[in-house]
Amino acid sequence: MTALRWQGLFFSVLALVTSLLSVVLVPLDPKIELLLAGSLIVLVGVPHGALDTIFAQALPQIKSLISWALFICAYLILAALVVILWWCAPTAFLLGFLAVSILHFSGDLGASASFFARLFYGGAAIILPAALYGAELDRLFSHLAGAHAAHLVVGLLQVMVWPWMAGLAAVIVQSARRDAVLALEIFAVSLLTLTASPLLGFTIFFCCMHSPRHILRTQIYAGLTLQRLAAVAVLPMLGVVLMATAGWYVLPASPIDERIIQFLFVALAALTVPHMVLVERIRFTGWPLKGC
Repeated sequence: MTALRWQGLFFSVLALVTSLLSVVLVPLDPKIELLLAGSLIVLVGVPHGALDTIFAQALPQIKSLISWALFICAYLILAALVVILWWCAPTAFLLGFLAVSILHFSGDLGASASFFARLFYGGAAIILPAALYGAELDRLFSHLAGAHAAHLVVGLLQVMVWPWMAGLAAVIVQSARRDAVLALEIFAVSLLTLTASPLLGFTIFFCCMHSPRHILRTQIYAGLTLQRLAAVAVLPMLGVVLMATAGWYVLPASPIDERIIQFLFVALAALTVPHMVLVERIRFTGWPLKGC
């Protein structure tokens, strides 16, 4: 069994246990949950994007120091444009961020996954929390993009929940006929994001499924050891830390909960767009999915 399939099994067990505990235990204090989620996302989830330089090296245009400087500038400009969109048009930002996330997460699944399996899987972490946690999702989105945007988006997600659950059930049954591990991954993500609180469910999914899967695939793509990957990620992560520190101080004054939500998810959105420009190009044209 490949490392990717072992990782999928580990995540699935963790997700199912988290789902069970979410049902039988008292929820975490919101402030503790926010601090825990924020810490895990920054320390465990975000670093997979620091490997983008590996994919940039595959671009034929990047061969000199000047071309690297231009690449870094373009990367930062794309990230800055996302922040500007959040500042000027929060509703468009929120809708765009969620749509882009669905597309990006759909790439987690292995080569045996169908188009519809990828689509419904990618949307599970975004749409299913609206089934049982509409009020909590509305509160989080209000912190991120304002009450008007939150009410609009949560209402849209709640309309999509039941058709999405039906679609997930269909692709789980269809996938189980060909690949039991694939079906288990889709089921685990679905149950986790349906039963766990939105922040907890997203954190477990992002840090224990999406991020490690990307790291393992990058290792396969580049043929590097995990130690070498860690060395490659050091400088980009240092840059992210410096920019994040500066960004924290330019955020508008607001209650600490609201400020942390904005900091986390605006930063995630800003980094996701240039990250996708690199990674999705590789995934659609040359990502080595055989055996993944």
